[in-house]
Amino acid sequence: MKRGASTLIVCAAVAVTAGCGSSGSSTSSSTSSSASSSTPATTSGGLKPSTTPKFAAPSASAPVSGGLVAIAYRNIAIDPDTLKVKVGSTIKWTNYDSVEHNVTSEGGPQKFASKDFGEGNTFEVKVTKPGVIHYECTIHPTSMNGTIEVVK
Repeated sequence: MKRGASTLIVCAAVAVTAGCGSSGSSTSSSTSSSASSSTPATTSGGLKPSTTPKFAAPSASAPVSGGLVAIAYRNIAIDPDTLKVKVGSTIKWTNYDSVEHNVTSEGGPQKFASKDFGEGNTFEVKVTKPGVIHYECTIHPTSMNGTIEVVK
């Protein structure tokens, strides 16, 4: 009985280890490049976490909002993360999470940056020029980034 339990534990450990960080295929170039990398910031599995936001774009058929437009920070995500608004609209971010967030624009026609704000607090910006604004929470940039397309 002890031998069967030990075998089961070893098999489970091998299965978990084999499945971590792999999509089922590997190449020698990706293995050798990560092993020879000189950057010190790696996770315990040897993979480097991405901190680069991937900004989405509103669809061409997305409705255009105006007036006060609400964005929710909830579950370390943004809802909605893309939208189209009219020039003169006010965008209001509300934090529904128990952790702090912020809002920082990443270029475009208008620059802005909030301080960190906690649960129940908000940050507002009136958009005054047409163009595309990419923004992020600099605390959680990979999961909390968004795009606002401002139109006339």
